[in-house]
Amino acid sequence: MKSKKYTPLLSLLVALPLTMNPLQGQVAPSTSAPSHSTEAVSTTTSNSSSNATTAEKALTKVKEIVTSAKEKLKPGPSPETSSKVLEGAAKLSGATSNVIALKDPVATIDGVSISKADLEKAFKEAVASSNVNPATLTADQKIQGYHQILDALIMEKLVDKKSTGTEVSDAEVHEEIEKIKKQFPTPDAFSAELKKSGQTMDQFTTNLKKSMRQTKWMKAQIQGKDVVTDADAQKFYNENIKKFANPEMVRASHILFLVPQGASDSVVKAKEEAAKTAISRANKGEDFSKLATELSEEPGAKQRAGDLGFFSKNQMVPEFATAAFDQKVGSVSEKPIKTKFGYHVIKVTEKKPAGTASFQEVKANIIAYLQNKKRREAFKAEMQQLRQAAKIENFLPAPAVITPETMKPAAPAPTTKPSSAKPAATTTTITTPSPSSAGSNKS
Repeated sequence: MKSKKYTPLLSLLVALPLTMNPLQGQVAPSTSAPSHSTEAVSTTTSNSSSNATTAEKALTKVKEIVTSAKEKLKPGPSPETSSKVLEGAAKLSGATSNVIALKDPVATIDGVSISKADLEKAFKEAVASSNVNPATLTADQKIQGYHQILDALIMEKLVDKKSTGTEVSDAEVHEEIEKIKKQFPTPDAFSAELKKSGQTMDQFTTNLKKSMRQTKWMKAQIQGKDVVTDADAQKFYNENIKKFANPEMVRASHILFLVPQGASDSVVKAKEEAAKTAISRANKGEDFSKLATELSEEPGAKQRAGDLGFFSKNQMVPEFATAAFDQKVGSVSEKPIKTKFGYHVIKVTEKKPAGTASFQEVKANIIAYLQNKKRREAFKAEMQQLRQAAKIENFLPAPAVITPETMKPAAPAPTTKPSSAKPAATTTTITTPSPSSAGSNKS
């Protein structure tokens, strides 16, 4: 991979994902907005409260954790919103790729230029990260993507300018780097990914510090704008009470022995035997949480001691769910449970019958959800103010109005003989969240 210019991230406040749904009574409360350095860390931190999302992610995304951690090493903007637009566009099979003449620069912000080369590089990275074949994009779709990405680049420059005076200590940067390193299986794996990204450690440190500075500045701008009172939470609960109905729930802990895809029979057998040994040790009286901390290969197991929190039957892969719901409270699975992730040893610690969660049970979840929503709104408002205060000139062609007609695939170009060209290769790159659009372009 060639060395690339790094664009700092505003993932803490740009994304502020509203994925946590307080209407699911068992979603664990979020104590803070996700940090740009901890997004890739498993979000399955568990406590005595119920946690359906925790359980689901622990099983369905266990093999994606390291890949997510690698996002921290990707140099260059790749807006999530742009990727999603491109993914949708790619489904329009048969569309043709049209060359678009872009002016250079493509935009200026208070006299500072964004070059055509920077935009095209960011566009190519967004296409690659979305596994999109550029040849499937029409001119209209490419223009839509260019505008999305340009908005992200403009936002990054606006925030970078404003955050110049924000202090971030070397100690803070070091702490963040250590967190990122822990998301890789070994120090060598981190070093290899760093090298693959085209950055030296010094470059990575400098770029991370810039990203942290931007995040810290933005947090300061929306501080105090996410206040949610108990009355707000109660009102939300009362208005959505039917949505807090829960099915039967089980709380369990597990020890996972990962089986890689394509593993040899000997590896599979070794993993199964390791799971059987863990069952034997648990049945002899060893503390299950300590065994999970020692043996489990699930990322985050050491922090949670294998605890998955509460989950419903349809939130887990079928083999795991069936075993957990069939077990009695306090029991350990009699044999290893095989799923697509590997072999599990399960201990059921609690069960809840179906019913409606009380306000007190979900209060913390609701407050966290409403706070997150307010942060997102405050961020958008702040970015809109920055855009309005700046002189922004956008030289991109105007985007087409999206209608069912314009979103139809373009007719394939006529050919006189079968083409011998190979399909364009798609590259799965490691991407990081980048500033997403916060309003329409300002000309």
